[in-house]
Amino acid sequence: MNHAIVDVMLPGALAFIMFALGLDLVPGDFMRVFARPRSVLVGLLGQVVMVPVLAFAIADLSGLPTELALGLMILAACPGGVSSGLITHLARGETALSITLTAITSVVAVVSVPLVVDLSMRHFTGAGAMVELPVGRLVRGVFLLTTVPVAMGMLCRHLWPEPVSRRQSAASRLATSLFVLIVIATFASQHETLSRHIASIGPVAIALNLSVMAGGYALAAAAGLERRDRIAITTECGLQNAALGIFIAASLFAAPGMTLASVIYALLMNVSAIAFIFLMRHRAGSPHRRGLDAA
Repeated sequence: MNHAIVDVMLPGALAFIMFALGLDLVPGDFMRVFARPRSVLVGLLGQVVMVPVLAFAIADLSGLPTELALGLMILAACPGGVSSGLITHLARGETALSITLTAITSVVAVVSVPLVVDLSMRHFTGAGAMVELPVGRLVRGVFLLTTVPVAMGMLCRHLWPEPVSRRQSAASRLATSLFVLIVIATFASQHETLSRHIASIGPVAIALNLSVMAGGYALAAAAGLERRDRIAITTECGLQNAALGIFIAASLFAAPGMTLASVIYALLMNVSAIAFIFLMRHRAGSPHRRGLDAA
């Protein structure tokens, strides 16, 4: 993929997506999230514990080659992806919860990623290799791509409520269009990698994605969380920060083969995310679901 797209256009598009989400949020949304700490705790349990455990089981049982298995574990150790907030919003979930979980798991990743990767190295190779994450770079990246744009959007809504209200739907449509373009550009730039390795890592990536999304929803349901929170936790578990996974594999381990799991998962997770949006919106619009929500 062209460096200008990766370094400028992609972060800019992600930042605008988060800005558009901020236009739809008020401080009360986040106050409501922290008034229900159980939702945050369940989300953290799903993302930090359940996702790596399921990835380990799938990698071990599928008999993946060591390099691919380690790549899958690196991906599973990563925090939630930036786009999970938009997916949650489009699926009519609790956007503030998704954004909160992305921020928290990105900070927790400073400890959880090295731990998961080290345990995986010990299991699959018999030798540990504690990795040192670029802490400042990780936290700064998440802060600039999520917290700042969301805060700016919320500030604009507070300062200019009427103009923002008139343009809110247009901003939302543009954010959605940008997300679709990001998905298309990613597929176009990685089609050779996809065609060469989809047979080996594709089924495992699909199995992981579907299992963590189903597991996240089941975990939230078992905890008695409301539907909007279940949607947020499902998307947070299903969408990983694949860019961080690629960075760890390529830069910290200097092992291009380990990046395959993150690259292919990044492509496939967007397909399942779009399907999840349509499923949740369809269920939310059904007469039976409207009756349940009104009860």
